[in-house]
Amino acid sequence: MKVGLLVNPIAGMGGSVGLKGTDSNEVLQEARRRGAVPMAADRAAEALRSAGDLEAYTFYTAGGEMGENVLKNLVDRMTVVYDPGRTTSDEDTRAAARALMDAGIEVLVFVGGDGTARDVMDAVGDRLVVIGVPSGVKMHSGVFANTPRDAGLVLRRFRVDGLPSRPAEVMDIDEAEFRQGRLSARLYGHMLTPEDPGLIQPFKLILGGGTEDEHKEAIGRYMAENLRPGTAYILGPGTTMEVIGRELGIDKTLLGVDVLKDGEQIAKDADERTLLSILDGAEDARIVVTPIGAQGFIFGRGNQQISPRVIRRVGVRNVIVVATPLKMKDTKRLRVDTGDPALDEELRGYGKVVIGYGTQLMAPIE
Repeated sequence: MKVGLLVNPIAGMGGSVGLKGTDSNEVLQEARRRGAVPMAADRAAEALRSAGDLEAYTFYTAGGEMGENVLKNLVDRMTVVYDPGRTTSDEDTRAAARALMDAGIEVLVFVGGDGTARDVMDAVGDRLVVIGVPSGVKMHSGVFANTPRDAGLVLRRFRVDGLPSRPAEVMDIDEAEFRQGRLSARLYGHMLTPEDPGLIQPFKLILGGGTEDEHKEAIGRYMAENLRPGTAYILGPGTTMEVIGRELGIDKTLLGVDVLKDGEQIAKDADERTLLSILDGAEDARIVVTPIGAQGFIFGRGNQQISPRVIRRVGVRNVIVVATPLKMKDTKRLRVDTGDPALDEELRGYGKVVIGYGTQLMAPIE
């Protein structure tokens, strides 16, 4: 099978440092200044290692960090069809995708987030089957596998089982608005992706309504009345968390991570470094997160500031998941994709979800 590999080498770099994406060069430089490190290559390698016998594939890719460097460590042969030069851009993503399609590949595995998916769609439209390896901050689109490992399993099933393909949504949001705490999402278009509901994530659904708000307020009241003195609470992003923040008496950022301790907001829109610094001086801590829409992710989607190092420092048993009953009805199960497979395994199993005032349910975590 002819497979194209396309890596956006800067995808996801803004997540851990609280920048919510790297769609512009200015934001990328700021991410690097804050100490962000590339992660896309490792996630690409993880996906390919789970794809089965790599000798069964004929790989085509772009040069250097856009795919060639990853494949050098995994296979003996590849064909480089595009040279991006030393510094890559979104135009390189589009040009590389076109070159890979022209090479006659049967499926394109791309590594990035929603911005990368949008660039790939601009180049290939619905003329080529794609598999997205999640590596960005924003991953609302339905072309991404749940995890890099799942992306490899989808590729294997596409080759061995002949999975059919279906149109999947490509979503994107305005990063500048996102950084200001405003969510401006839209349907950008569709691409073809293998049909496997267990391995490919659904696109994010926006849930709302008066009943939802009442449930969120009830969860917030319950949280406010059960805060532990001296404990630092790391509060993840989301509309549920925003309402909870109001009940806690703080100005919670909608799309950022904040920290509350003894009734005081001690950090607003914090990055990984800030969280680790706070934890260095905290005797006790909790992480409070809510799943992302119908995707069910509690880690690894839009909250990469709460990194594996942060989670390990707090402890997996000190993670509190909150969600309304309607969200859990649609979500069914929770998912994790921290970028640390060993930590993901520790988090999996069953966990309690606070769904109302003093009301909890058990949900599977995958």
